[in-house]
Amino acid sequence: MRRSSPTLAIAANTFTELVRQKVFFFLLVFALLVIGNSAFMAKFSFQEQFQMLKDISLGAMSVFSSLIAILATANFLPKDMEDRTIYTLLAKPVPRHRYLLGKLCGIALLLAAAVALMSALFLGVLWLRESTVLAETRAQMAGATPEELAAAIREVTATTFNANLAPGIAVIFIKAVLLAALTLFISSFATSSIFTILMAAALYFIGHLQATAREYWLSGADVEWWSRILAAGVAVLFPDLQAFNLTDDIIAGTAVPLALFLNTAGLGALYIAVYTALAALVFQGREL
Repeated sequence: MRRSSPTLAIAANTFTELVRQKVFFFLLVFALLVIGNSAFMAKFSFQEQFQMLKDISLGAMSVFSSLIAILATANFLPKDMEDRTIYTLLAKPVPRHRYLLGKLCGIALLLAAAVALMSALFLGVLWLRESTVLAETRAQMAGATPEELAAAIREVTATTFNANLAPGIAVIFIKAVLLAALTLFISSFATSSIFTILMAAALYFIGHLQATAREYWLSGADVEWWSRILAAGVAVLFPDLQAFNLTDDIIAGTAVPLALFLNTAGLGALYIAVYTALAALVFQGREL
């Protein structure tokens, strides 16, 4: 227990510091407003309303959790060096890899809190919208038989909530922690937070476009061997963030297989472990 206490203490302190930074509250509030207003942006059939609500809300959760992950991670190391907090911690002594691990755990706690708040509002808006549609359905089918009314209610409830919501939200959180670990690796050798943010943002877009580019690149019948090796190298170095997109299945109501979710979560855990280990390795040899 003694060996893990510095990491836990750094994680708790990091979480507290990040919560106090107003910039992340602005991002979170903006995300919550987008989710809250999404219920009133569609005036179509109830199926289309729920689909658009899920699309906008889950998209906002993914984008803003990614923004928080990148900005929070890119800022902590330069800030600790400017405040000279890092010198106090490392002089205790706290191993450098435990310092980084504690920081990453604190950021993961912040992301968990942010995703939980956005999920609560999203589910609350979804439930309110379902209640409104059910009331309208009962009013419109006042003269229908009990069997017809029950069938209409089942159709509404089946469209609103499904088992895909939980794994979809979990994958959004895993993706955000992955981006935090990637940004942590960049910050381990970067000289400024601006450089770290720009590099992380570039890798964010590369990660989302990687699958499309790879498919286009390797779609020809005659593909050179070096092209396949290069594509494999890019896939290893840069995470395929499109693999963490389950929104289409959630919106369509298609069941997400358990094997697919476990593979996606395992891929995310592998990337997180690799980028954290690389960050610790680079940071260990960095002069402070």
